[in-house]
Amino acid sequence: MSDCVFCEIVAGRAPSRRVLADEHTLAFLNIRPAAPGHTLVVPRRHVRDMWDISEVEHGHVASMVRRAALLLRQAFEPDGVNVRVNSGAAAGQDVFHFHTHLIPRRHGDGLQLTWASPRADPAELERAMLRIAEVRV
Repeated sequence: MSDCVFCEIVAGRAPSRRVLADEHTLAFLNIRPAAPGHTLVVPRRHVRDMWDISEVEHGHVASMVRRAALLLRQAFEPDGVNVRVNSGAAAGQDVFHFHTHLIPRRHGDGLQLTWASPRADPAELERAMLRIAEVRV
């Protein structure tokens, strides 16, 4: 897709700082990093989001995510790593080419990517399970 910046990066027509690459995926540094080493992993083929990516393509991305995470651990020696996918504008996706964020973390870095929700009522969980059971494939 010519209007997709990640497709342009995959094709080599837009600049990027490539971390790792293989025939199915590309890992590159995020130009708006949440932390040093913040890396994005994308499939080479354009797919919009989690709902559009095939199971096989997702497997390729997951494999590259692990490889990139191991590389980032050696390079930055973080205390942890966030692995995050935002699918859809409501979830914070702003580039509509499936991508996974790898964000190296340090204790006390101040980055807030978590939430503090109250414990769910068991009846609420049961209602959710019933809805899921109705559509399970």
